[in-house]
Amino acid sequence: MKSNFIFKSLIMAVSLFSGLQLNAQDWPNLGRFSKENAALAAPAKGENRVVFMGNSITQGWIEKRADFFSNNPYINRGISGQTTPQMLIRFRQDVIALQPKVVVILAGTNDIAGNTGPSTLEMIEDNLASMAELANANGIRVVLSSVLPVLDYPWKKGLEPAEKIVTLNAWMKAYCEKKGFIYLDYFTPMATEQHGMKSELTTDGVHASVAGYKVMEPLVVEAITKALKSKPRK
Repeated sequence: MKSNFIFKSLIMAVSLFSGLQLNAQDWPNLGRFSKENAALAAPAKGENRVVFMGNSITQGWIEKRADFFSNNPYINRGISGQTTPQMLIRFRQDVIALQPKVVVILAGTNDIAGNTGPSTLEMIEDNLASMAELANANGIRVVLSSVLPVLDYPWKKGLEPAEKIVTLNAWMKAYCEKKGFIYLDYFTPMATEQHGMKSELTTDGVHASVAGYKVMEPLVVEAITKALKSKPRK
């Protein structure tokens, strides 16, 4: 009985280690959308394809509001937990290769939470700028979205992210004005005076609820419309 227990424990340990190895080998999760990307046809003539690049807030959007994507030429490429360096690595295959006219980037909150290690605001800014400039260089219009308001991360309490988010959003707005990109402000209509998220718009203080997505949707449609009227910058 004891030897059987030890054997089962070893099997479980090997399986866990193998899973960790696979995760480490595909740190940016390049395999997540590989089948979907391969099966996706080139945009139809006149199609205003839009790719949404992001983390769990973007992933949760299609899970909670699937019709918003199926009723529009919108492709969701959100992966829960991701940070900007991970998104930057997969940006070519999950955005540029799909030939959209517009990319909507919503990223940065997980960097502030330290999901893939300590990250300064300057590091986040560099990664956001790199994604935006890669898109622009490939003729894709850029919509850079503000980080949603957060008072505290449930999975990593005590980081006091609120003012860091305010500062990062201010940088994004100024960067978009400088580069001629579209800045999308979700923060203002969703934030309390303390710079947390309004309780009716969130499930946990970080992620949007259905009501939150209903606030976000007309804002992103307006931003996409503006982007489509603009020309890619040289």
